[in-house]
This record gives sequence, C-alpha cells and structure tokens, in this order.
Amino acid sequence: MNDDKKFYDDDDEEEEIPAHIPTDDEEDDDEEIEIHRDIETAEVAAVKGEYAADQIQILEGLEAVRMRPSMYIGSTSERGLHHLVYEVVDNSIDEALAGYCSEINVTIHADNSITVGDNGRGIPVDMHESGKPAVEVVLTMLHAGGKFGDNGGYKVSGGLHGVGVSCVNALSKSMDVEVRRDGKIHHIAFERGNVTTPLEIIGEAQSTGTTVTFTPDDEIFPITKFNYDTLKHRLRELAFLNPGITITLADERAANKVETFHFEGGIRSFVEHLNRKKEKLNPTPIYFNGRKDDTLVEIAVQYNDSYQENIYSFVNNINTEEGGTHLAGFKVALTRVANEFAKRHNLLKNSDSTLAGEDVREGLTAVLSLKVREPQFEGQTKTKLGNSEVRTIVAAIATEGLSEFFEENPAVTKQILEKAVMASRAREAARKARELTRRKNALEVSSLPGKLADCSVKDPDRAEIYLVEGDSAGGSAKQGRDRRFQAILPLRGKILNVEKARLDKIFANAEIRTMITAFGTGISDEFDLSKRRYGKIIIMTDADVDGAHIRTLLLTFLYRYMKPLIEHGHVYIAQPPLYQIRKGKNHWYTYSDDELNRKLDEVGRDGITVQRYKGLGEMNPEQLWETTMDPSTRTMLKVEIDNAAEADELFTVLMGDQVMPRRQFIEENALLVQNLDI
Repeated sequence: MNDDKKFYDDDDEEEEIPAHIPTDDEEDDDEEIEIHRDIETAEVAAVKGEYAADQIQILEGLEAVRMRPSMYIGSTSERGLHHLVYEVVDNSIDEALAGYCSEINVTIHADNSITVGDNGRGIPVDMHESGKPAVEVVLTMLHAGGKFGDNGGYKVSGGLHGVGVSCVNALSKSMDVEVRRDGKIHHIAFERGNVTTPLEIIGEAQSTGTTVTFTPDDEIFPITKFNYDTLKHRLRELAFLNPGITITLADERAANKVETFHFEGGIRSFVEHLNRKKEKLNPTPIYFNGRKDDTLVEIAVQYNDSYQENIYSFVNNINTEEGGTHLAGFKVALTRVANEFAKRHNLLKNSDSTLAGEDVREGLTAVLSLKVREPQFEGQTKTKLGNSEVRTIVAAIATEGLSEFFEENPAVTKQILEKAVMASRAREAARKARELTRRKNALEVSSLPGKLADCSVKDPDRAEIYLVEGDSAGGSAKQGRDRRFQAILPLRGKILNVEKARLDKIFANAEIRTMITAFGTGISDEFDLSKRRYGKIIIMTDADVDGAHIRTLLLTFLYRYMKPLIEHGHVYIAQPPLYQIRKGKNHWYTYSDDELNRKLDEVGRDGITVQRYKGLGEMNPEQLWETTMDPSTRTMLKVEIDNAAEADELFTVLMGDQVMPRRQFIEENALLVQNLDI
C-alpha cells in the first residue's frame, strides 16, 4: 500500500467516501434527480420570462417507456428482463381466470427470444374506435386493454395498471404476434414498439389463442439472456395458483429440456411442495375456501417441526410480498382460534395466559390465494394489499375453516398447540436475554461490543461493517480499513445454527448478541430497518470449507431474523482473491483457477511467483485493502432473494435436521463447486 494511504483517527476531518458503482436503486434515484433538474430548469426559465410552449416535451406512445423503463418494469436488471415474460404470461393467465384458457406454452429459443402461446380466445382484431385494429391498440398504447371499468373483459386480473404487454413491446427489439380467432390466423409485427407489418390474415385457424414472440432490446437491457430456473419458479407458482391449467416451459438452448406444470390440488399441492423436505405435524394440509361479494378466498395450512413461519400470500396471482389486509385478517383469525382451543382444553398454564401470534405461527407454512374484483395495491410494485374490507372477509372465512379443523382433529391440534406453548415459554426467556443486546442510549458508546472497531461516520448510508472470520484476519482488516466509514467485527468460531434453535438459544449465543448490538436494528418482530447503523453488512470469510460454512451460518441468521436487510440490498459477500501472481515489479490478483491460468498464459509462465491465499490472515493489511476493501477496486456480491420459497427450501436443506435431502443436494451439486480447499 502506498504511504499516502490514510489511516484516520476518529477525530480526523471527514472526507468524501470513495465513489462506488451505483446500484439499480441508485440509478433509479439518478433518474429522479434528472427529472427534478428538468423541473428546476423550467422554473428558472419561467422566472426569467423564457418559459414557453416549445420547452414542453410530450412523449408520444411508448417513448416514455423506453426513456424511463424502470418506472414501468422496476429495473433493467435481470429481474426486469424476466418481468417481460411474466407480463405476457399474465395476459394468458387472465384468459384462464375468465374461463377461456387451459394451456400456456413458454419457449426460450436459441437466439434468446421468447414465445408465449395460449389457447384462449385470442386478442380482438376488429377495428377499435381509434381507427386501429384492437390488437394494435393493446400492443402500442398504455392503459389499453380489457381490464378497466365496468365494461372490461375480465372480472379479475393481475394486470392492475394495464401497461404490461405494451411495455414489453416497447422494450423489445422485435415482436411478432399471431392471433387465432374467427377461423383465421392474424399476424402483426413490431420493432421497438413501432408497427413494421400491419395486421394481416396469413392463414386458416383450426383453434383459438394468441402467440407472442419477442426479443428483448439490448439497447435497454445490459443482460438479455433468460435464466431457465427463474422462469421455471414463477411458472410453477402460477400453475399451483390456478389448478387445472397446464403450463409448459421449453428451452431450445438445451437438448430436450422441457417441463410441464399441472396441479389439480392447487394451493394444497403448493404447501405440500414447500414442506416436502420437512417433518410435518399434520400430514395433509388444512384447506378451506369461501366467497363474499366479488372476493374469493383460498387458504392452505400445514405445520412442520421447524421454528420458522412461512406464509405466502397472493392476490390475483400477484405475490404480495409485503402482505396487507388479507394477511392481517388471517393472522388475527389463527391466533384467536388457537387461543380459544387451548383454553377449552387446558393447554395453557392458567386462565390468564394467552399465546402470541408468533407462538401460534411457529413452524407454520401457509398459502393464501385471493381473487379480488378491484384490488387496491400500495405502490407500483403491487406488493401490499390495501383493501380494508378484505381483512374482515379473510378473518371470517379463516375463523370458520380453522375452527372446524381444530374441533374435528383434536389430536393433531393439541400437538400443534403444544409446540406453540413451548414457543411461548422460549419467547419469554428470549425477552429477558434480548435486553442484553439493547443499547441503553445513543450516547453510551461503551454499550457497543468491545471487539467492534467502529467507524467515525454516523450516517448509516455511508457506513459499512465487515464481519470477519477470526482474530488474525480481523487484525489485518482493522489495520487496512478506512476507519472513516469501515467498521470491523471479528467473529470467533462458528455461530449457532439458528435453523435448529429458538430465540432464547439465539440470544444466549455471544457472537450473535454481538452482531445484533452492532447492527442496531433488533431482530425478528422487533426488527426496525430505520435503526440500522450500517448501509452495507459485508461477510468476509476464508475460501475454504470452514469459511463457506461460517458464511452459510451467517446468511441463515440474517435470512431468518433480519430478512429486510437482504431484501433492501444491505448484505454483501466480499470476494478476496485466491492467488497473487508476481513477475518482476508487477503483480496481479486472480479470483479463480480459470482466471489464474488465463493470466499466466497472458503474462508468460517463466520467472513467475504464484501465492495461494488459503485464508484472509495470509494477506497483510495493504493487500487486504487493495484487493477486498478499497471501494474503487473491490468486487462484492450483493445477496438477493429472487425466489423466497426456493431460498427457504435451500436453508432448510442445508441447515435443517433432515439428513437425506442435504445428502441429495450435495450429490447433485458437488461437481459444480470450484476453488474450495478441503
């Protein structure tokens, strides 16, 4: 490290933190800043008397989508890319919900284009009042479709905003649409949202339906390669939520890669799928449904012997990840019915005792699926339901369904509630232990862990903390860091496997208590993201078996008890190099065996010295800063949850009690592991 590398004392004058590559969210923020700048420029012009009509820009048709794609599909990352497919598939699902579609076929082509076909009624092709064919209107105009007003073609639809398929058209390099309707095959083609081939009849049709083929625009999306597993998870989810429909996914990039999803059991099959690698308390899921007015409610419930709850809620096939009124109604009903049964059967210590909601939900896996005529979602992302009347509807249906099951199955119910009673006792013990992790007040720095080397900056968005394996590496990291904004927390040994422990055991673990105190957010139901002390939590472990295990233990803890940190992009994994190559006065770092060999081929293999870093402690402070901690040069992996159900299953398999699923996972994936010292 150069002599001018700064080692700052806490009282040193703060300087700007080195620039870093902006995240998708930050890019979105930049777009908002640009919009505000445009407004400010217009305001200044108005003050100067220069504000005129020619300064007003009108974006015609789909231009706004291409200019600000993130406003319509969330981002232009891989998540946004796959969202294009979901928007087209949702149109076919809407046909299924209306009772006109039973088959949906999705194909990934060799050139990475996508085809989505269905056997629905086909998009209307007659002339619209605008003077254009209806199919052209649907594909080129925002908020055009059969989902609005009393005359809409669908009573229930997931496409709340009506911008879906037209946005896909706008963000595609090309799109071809075939509509089989009225005995004819109709065809229309587009490039980047503009019609290139007007609607024409190209043949006779023996069936009905719509087939859409599109190629994502590489001018919009930096990555245009579709991930098979990502699409598979969503399509399988849709098949669970819509019993009777058959969805096929084919990948022409891989030989004979075709899967078909069809589940007559609906969300009961969904719950069984989620719990398939767990020990069940009630072998068959509890299932009930009901309807009131235009709201249809389906709920499936099954308990397992784990300590986590997993509830997945959907409204019109949309995954309401943030819950909402429907989830609140279910939770209230479950807690009420459980307490009434427990008191009648003397399962509580005394008549004044009650089970908390979190006690009753321990080990619960549930799926809620609602069909709502006019859902009110909070925000463009549609992840939280806001309809107040739905809470009452769900609570009433859940109360009736749960009460009936509990009374008719007393043996299983007692087993479930005895587990809840144990959870209640553990919660009380955890409450007492929890106090040890709380800072008495913000001024008492002594309440922070003694081994924490904190940073001087107080703004959490500028601060980051490294969780470092071992005291040796922790010492190097403390010396090599920029103490203005980088905190170091060395961890000794392996933390508790929280997958196999309740909260009271978790709070008794010294290393976990240290992390909870340092992060400042609290955990579980008391978690508060606004109280975080660091914007980035960076896991830095050795590249060996023990390091991988420690990293998995830390991720399990963060996922189970501080999930919002991951969901909001605050958790990262450091990527220290595996090798240092020296030749004369020059040196290079490589991060894999393949990269090492490529570099050796590039610089020559004569006179070369290669050092293999088996642990972080083998790097001196300067090397650790240069390779792993300097924001201008480091590489980090952001931990993201693309599919909550799959993430839950993975943690269950890797860290749970069942040995066979873990063995099967290892056998299936062992050959994929690289750069792991044993």
